[in-house]
Amino acid sequence: METYTAMRQFADSWALLAMTLFFLGVVGFIFRPGAKKAADDAAAIPLKED
Repeated sequence: METYTAMRQFADSWALLAMTLFFLGVVGFIFRPGAKKAADDAAAIPLKED
């Protein structure tokens, strides 16, 4: 099997699945309960005085 063909088949199957699962994990992490306070704290960092 040619290298390009093998990499193309991998990208079309397992890599796509891995990227989809990663994306869903990030979305789940962002919208989990309790994330609002952490996001608000992070958003206020540039406004804090030294």
